[in-house]
Amino acid sequence: MRNMRILTIVSLLLLISIPLSAGAQMYVPDVETLAKARVVSTSNERLEEIVGTGVSAEVQMITAEILEGDEKGRVVTFSNDFSQLKTGDVFYLRHLVSPSEGTEVYSVADIYRLPVLVGVAVVFLVLLLLFGGIQGIRGLVALALSLVLIFYLLLPGIIKGYPPMLVAVGVSSLIIIAGSYITHGFTRTTSAAVLGMIGTVVVTGIAAAVVVDMAGLTGYNSEESTYLYFQSQGALDLVGILMSAILIGLLGVLYDVAIGQAVSVEELLRADQHLSRSDLYRRALRIGREHIGALVNTLAIAYVGASLPLLLLLDNASAPIGYILNGEVLATEIIRILIGSMGLVLAVPVTTAIAVFMIRSEGSSARNDAPVRHSH
Repeated sequence: MRNMRILTIVSLLLLISIPLSAGAQMYVPDVETLAKARVVSTSNERLEEIVGTGVSAEVQMITAEILEGDEKGRVVTFSNDFSQLKTGDVFYLRHLVSPSEGTEVYSVADIYRLPVLVGVAVVFLVLLLLFGGIQGIRGLVALALSLVLIFYLLLPGIIKGYPPMLVAVGVSSLIIIAGSYITHGFTRTTSAAVLGMIGTVVVTGIAAAVVVDMAGLTGYNSEESTYLYFQSQGALDLVGILMSAILIGLLGVLYDVAIGQAVSVEELLRADQHLSRSDLYRRALRIGREHIGALVNTLAIAYVGASLPLLLLLDNASAPIGYILNGEVLATEIIRILIGSMGLVLAVPVTTAIAVFMIRSEGSSARNDAPVRHSH
């Protein structure tokens, strides 16, 4: 009897495991490949309503030749409801194969726009060389180095799980140091601007951490953040990434403020070497206040421009204005603007004080430093 029970249990387990193992063997993940293709011809162009939206979309049949990869030279025909293409257009073709369902689908992944990007970059470089001269080349080198630091230090550091804020402050400091000295040379004026910027970045970072925590922001303010969270299986600190983005976004305008203030102190002292430190600070601060008004407006409008589709969407919402402003998506942008503006405001007195102390040192004159070429 006992042997019969054991035999029955084993038989049931085998019966259960057979369909489970078969199902596991049957499942094969979809395979997606991307390749450039050229439109050979288009046909049957029409408008079709997107189900459930009341909106019509343009649809066309595309015949395209694959230009690269294992299927190079193959001609395929499929329906396209993405961006409408013309004969001769080059695009990225998505080929999705589903072994479990026995299907394969071709679709337009994106328009091929790299030639346009290269063309615009070439025009930019020509203009930079014509009108920027050696200073423009230095600025370009500083920009290239900044991008290297971002892509090879900031991003890998965050992905590896280091605290995003500490990584952002460290990389921002390196960008400030490298960019400033490459562009403006090793002078006390440049050093004053560098110290002012680093001090401002640290203070702004602390302010961002406090305000983001008080506001209870989670970092889920965009689709990209959500995708990033799931792609990393929840390992990344989205709040820290948000604060890091605030600091990195501030650098460009902050650089202009700090260098401008340091140069203002230097030029004021060159005009009158008998100015006391208090007089020098007061006059340079007067220049900085005018600069602040323009740059805070520039920063805010830049953020508004980047968020224009979001603002248009919220403008058509039926919810109360208080609820809309309270929502995390818009609250995040507001805090980003305000914290960034706070950083710019702080940069003026901080950089001015450091520049006055360093440039107007006892027993020295402004002639010890070569003038820094800077234009606004």
